[in-house]
Amino acid sequence: MEWTLEVIPVPVSDVDRAKSFYADQCGFHADVDVSPFEGGRLVQLTPPGSRCSIVLQSGLPQTPGQPEMAPGSLQGLQLCVADIEAAREHLVARGVEVGPVRHVGASGWEEGKGEGDWNSFVFFKDPDGNGWVVQEMPAPLAQR
Repeated sequence: MEWTLEVIPVPVSDVDRAKSFYADQCGFHADVDVSPFEGGRLVQLTPPGSRCSIVLQSGLPQTPGQPEMAPGSLQGLQLCVADIEAAREHLVARGVEVGPVRHVGASGWEEGKGEGDWNSFVFFKDPDGNGWVVQEMPAPLAQR
């Protein structure tokens, strides 16, 4: 049996503002934008090349048995790319405030690309403060 991670809820205060950020600035594809009932809305967006999407929602009932997440409380969402500099340039060109390329070194986080595979990162936040990590991978998923 396969268990695939397909959708991650991202808590936001303004669905329209967040949709614009993720679609227009980050380049995510807007897959779904529906209102299943008066006052309820969900927007599903997918990063380019990803098999996992995010969902932004408002006015929907809370998921049974799970606490509600405050806007901006989700941290550490991680995307992987084959070229960290190109990914950073893409985000910067679209107006996203993104930090410099960093890696884990002997003294902790250090600026610049790291040695070896999987050791180069950039970090950014959405308008609500949800935190994202972009990590460089050695090859696209289909080639690993």
